[in-house]
Amino acid sequence: MSLSFVFVSDLREIVFVIQSQSNSFHVRQAERRREDLLYQAHSLTEFVLLCLRVLSLSQSFGKNSSWIVFLEEETNVKMTTLAQVLAKFDKNKEWFLGKPLRDEESTIIHHYAFAENPSVFKYPDFAAAWALSIPLVVRLANKVRDEPLKSDFTIDLKHEVALYIWDNGKGPHLTAVPELCTEPESSPQARHCATTLRKEPPLCGEPVHKEDIFVAVKTCRKFHSERVPVIKKTWEKDALYLEYYSDHADPAIPTINLGVPNTERGHCGKTFAILQRFLSNAVPNTKWLLVVDDDTLISLPRLQVLLSCYDPSEPVCLGERYGYGLSQGGYSYITGGGGMVFSREAVVRLLNSGCKCYSNDAPDDMVLGMCLNALGLPVTHSPLFHQARPEDYARDFLAHQVPISFHKHWNIDPVAVFNKWLKDDLRAKTSDELSKSAKTEL
Repeated sequence: MSLSFVFVSDLREIVFVIQSQSNSFHVRQAERRREDLLYQAHSLTEFVLLCLRVLSLSQSFGKNSSWIVFLEEETNVKMTTLAQVLAKFDKNKEWFLGKPLRDEESTIIHHYAFAENPSVFKYPDFAAAWALSIPLVVRLANKVRDEPLKSDFTIDLKHEVALYIWDNGKGPHLTAVPELCTEPESSPQARHCATTLRKEPPLCGEPVHKEDIFVAVKTCRKFHSERVPVIKKTWEKDALYLEYYSDHADPAIPTINLGVPNTERGHCGKTFAILQRFLSNAVPNTKWLLVVDDDTLISLPRLQVLLSCYDPSEPVCLGERYGYGLSQGGYSYITGGGGMVFSREAVVRLLNSGCKCYSNDAPDDMVLGMCLNALGLPVTHSPLFHQARPEDYARDFLAHQVPISFHKHWNIDPVAVFNKWLKDDLRAKTSDELSKSAKTEL
């Protein structure tokens, strides 16, 4: 469940919502953002701190506020500049404000929306912050109450939020606000910005050691000669402990047959066999398990940096989060293609719970999501993992990322994609420069 820290300023008439997650690292990050906003607020007016769910915002603040501004933990805000920007817009009208992203080609992650001209539709980059006027919030709150969300899957929330607000042309388009930025705070281009972003991923100490990560690659006989060589040419050398799991034992790779027959989709049986093997004496005892597909491209050095911020003694399940039936009490899950990261504690709790597949070809990531939801364990999202190819994401969205993974070899040269997006000539930089420029105090 996300945490939303909300600040109300009668003078500025702005409600700030910090979008966070139920993990100790993210709670600390949101708290730092809260403290920064409070520090700025003291020079403007007296603020009231509340904690509530976003759907209740319109009822709680509709009479006293003019704007709701959503921001992420890493979004730096210049409050005075932001207030000046919002003052340019008539608060009595419906406004949907943000930094616009556009698709250059229709993409599966957006259900191939606007296939004839995908660039015509604009949706907000959440990292730059985005804002709704209270008249729009009130109407949307009534709409959600009267017309429950119909989509089963939540894949890219920022695109789906924009579609819901646009409402097939009955609602407002996103209005571009140049002052909502994702430029680094130190950049000369950031002088006019009300929001800025730190590009480097947080580093909370030394990167996790190679010997703390066990990598499990799911493959099958028909892809031994097609996909496995790509892994060997790209990221395999960065793993200390790695095993390939297949329906056929091939000593040349080598692959391990777990005794689970190959399935065309789902692969739940294979994934649960991997989880059981991870806890056995057959493999080294490590703190973290990474499960990937044989067409996943990943940067292990960058993953080592990211994992420095997470406590392996907690039940951590990390990757790109999707949702199923969330408006009807569904669940979140880590989508498998971008890579699923589990702490040992998470695997122990999953298997001890009796969680299991209802069939070998059940969707492994969704079954795991159901089990985590039943256990009350959080699914932690990182936008640095990607279920699709670079081409499937807006260029401006990737521009402020240091991505960790991409997925699929369809219509691309996967080695070229790895070399462009994931290869670290930064390897030495990861522990040296990043520790200076991006260190996050615990």
